[in-house]
Amino acid sequence: MTTTVNAFWATAPDAPLSKTTIERRDLGPKDVLIDIAFAGICHSDIHTARNEWGGTTYPVVPGHEIAGTVAAVGDEVTRHKVGDRVGVGCFVDSCGECAACKNGDEQYCTTGVVQTYNSKTYEGEFTHGGYSQQVVVTEDFVLKIPEGVDLDVAAPLLCAGITLYAPLKHWGAGPGKKVAIIGLGGLGHIGVKIAHALGAEVTVLSQTLSKKEDGERFGADHYYATKDRETFRTLRGEFDLIINTVSVNLDLDDYLGLLAIDGTLVELGVPEHPLEIKAFSLLANRRSIAGSMVGGIPATQEMLDFCAEHGIGAEIEKISADEINAAYDRVVGSDVRYRFVIDTATLAD
Repeated sequence: MTTTVNAFWATAPDAPLSKTTIERRDLGPKDVLIDIAFAGICHSDIHTARNEWGGTTYPVVPGHEIAGTVAAVGDEVTRHKVGDRVGVGCFVDSCGECAACKNGDEQYCTTGVVQTYNSKTYEGEFTHGGYSQQVVVTEDFVLKIPEGVDLDVAAPLLCAGITLYAPLKHWGAGPGKKVAIIGLGGLGHIGVKIAHALGAEVTVLSQTLSKKEDGERFGADHYYATKDRETFRTLRGEFDLIINTVSVNLDLDDYLGLLAIDGTLVELGVPEHPLEIKAFSLLANRRSIAGSMVGGIPATQEMLDFCAEHGIGAEIEKISADEINAAYDRVVGSDVRYRFVIDTATLAD
């Protein structure tokens, strides 16, 4: 039988999210039923709920930073058992057959990865996310949350954490490497913690010095204000890797100028307008610009284990479900330090 659960969904781009009930599918032989304890609010949720990227299918329940416990498992499930602490990230299925899937990069599935919400499954249904009491997910896409990290601060790791961990690992952040993080927000603050734990020399590049104390507490070795033009002269040619976490259009030529020989700037944010760069910004110092999109299931599990080992969790503000709309406005206004997390117990009747 399907299960009816309470949820919050968006019904139109200009409508506030509202409480509703949704149906979760029958538990299949390889499925895991999860009691959701916490769901992080990612800016992607807001873009989707408000159709700012286009392509939203309404109504939609956002949320792809999900942490909770296993309530039931199908007969053929071997990886998880009732009571396990688990999480679900940005996607819940992939073809499993293409080169990307076989390599553990399910996020780049050439058949098309099934996103946790606002996505069509291979069976033709549309997915609903974590702003709800329960979710059913095939066991291969359910992550184990180690005991070393609490569920509330673990929830944002399922998107924000892996979004930073994946490029930091791929481009070799570690001892002897100089890494800069652009922006100290929901993504950036976790990036600083992870880069520091990996052993890199970490610099935060933020508009102002208003969060400098926080940045240093998270592990930043240096902190510079980008509103000060002297920053770009002082740091010219300094970094092996720059991670851009902000979703506004920056003067990328300025930031490319901060890269050392063979340095790379990795774009994580999705700004409103196309990126613009001058060819000479790349030719000088043999620089590169790249992009990265979360990480596959193996990398996500590795990230969770790493964060538990190093005591890394998101800096959060817990809210009730009826505060979601206000939280959206605060995220857009950069009024959160550093991630909202919904206590889904507040969805109960």
